[in-house]
Amino acid sequence: MIDSHCHLDLLASKVDLHTSLETAKAAGLTRIMAPSINPRSWEALQALSEQHSSLLPIDTALGLHPYFLTDSNQDNTASTTDLPEQAIDENLGQLEAAAATLHPSVKAVGETGIDGHISVPLTLQKKVLHAHLKLADTKALPVILHHRKSHHLLLEAFKQAKYQGVGVVHAFSGSVEAAKAYIERGFYLGIGGTITYERARKTRDTLKYLLENHFDKILLETDAPDMPMYGRQGAPNEPQYLSDVVDVIHELFAISPKQIISITTQNYLRLFETA
Repeated sequence: MIDSHCHLDLLASKVDLHTSLETAKAAGLTRIMAPSINPRSWEALQALSEQHSSLLPIDTALGLHPYFLTDSNQDNTASTTDLPEQAIDENLGQLEAAAATLHPSVKAVGETGIDGHISVPLTLQKKVLHAHLKLADTKALPVILHHRKSHHLLLEAFKQAKYQGVGVVHAFSGSVEAAKAYIERGFYLGIGGTITYERARKTRDTLKYLLENHFDKILLETDAPDMPMYGRQGAPNEPQYLSDVVDVIHELFAISPKQIISITTQNYLRLFETA
C-alpha cells in the first residue's frame, strides 16, 4: 500500500513518528507522499525523508497550502490585513528557489488549491495556485490539489494558467461529473477516510463509478493526522490506518484487497514516476 497524502511533519507533533512508521510498515505500507504546507514544512519533510529512508521511502512535495497562507486562518478569522502581499510574494519566491535546486525526495508541487470555506481572499488563493501550476509545468512535476467547494474554480484555474501537466485531487469527494472533468485532464483522484463513513453516500457512489470505469486513476490516502477513519475519531489519524480504506472498498465493492493495493500502487508510481 502507498499513502499518497500524509502530513508527516504535522503527525510528528502528535505521535512518535518512528513508531508510527514502523507500525505502518508492519501493516503493509510501502511508501508515503508527504505534501507540504509552507516553507518550514518543506525543510522538515525533507529531513524526515532522509532520517527514515531506511524504514520507508518518503516522497515530498513543495507547496503553500491555502489554509496556511496566514497563521491566523486556522480558526477562519483571517482578514485581508493578515495577508500582506509582500509576505506571500516572498513565500512564492522561496518556492521558486527551492524548486531550482530540488531535494531528491521532491516528486511533486503542493499541497496547493482553493478552499471555499476559509476567509483567505479567493483572489489571493487563485494567485498562489496559479504560481504553483506554472512551477509544476516548468519542472514537469505533478501537482497535489486541495479542494473544498471549489471544483469549478480549480478547473477554471487550469484553463487560465494553460496548465499542461497532471496531478492528483486529494481527498476527492465530488460528483461523477466533477470526477470526469478532472480525469479528462489526466488527473488522479485521492480516496481516503471519507468513504469509511456510511453517510458519505455521494462519495461512495462516485467511487463505484471510478472503480468500474477509471480504476487506473485512483490513489489511496490518509491525510494523516487529520480526516480520521470511522471508529477512530478523537485520535490522530496515522498511515497504518490506510488499510481501513482498503477494507471498506473490499467490503462495498467485492474487490480483493490484493487487487486494490496492486492497482493503486501502480497508479501512484505512474503519476509520480518513481520506483
